[in-house]
Amino acid sequence: MGMTEVAKKAGVTRARLYKSLADGGKPQFATISKVSEALGCRLAIA
Repeated sequence: MGMTEVAKKAGVTRARLYKSLADGGKPQFATISKVSEALGCRLAIA
């Protein structure tokens, strides 16, 4: 799965996804959550 597909599934633009994941990027929790879900992962806080 490429970045374009991940971005589409997460509901963010590809540019926003690259910016969020770049060195020094400060993604919001909502972005990380959406990307994780798009990749088939679940986040859990224990």
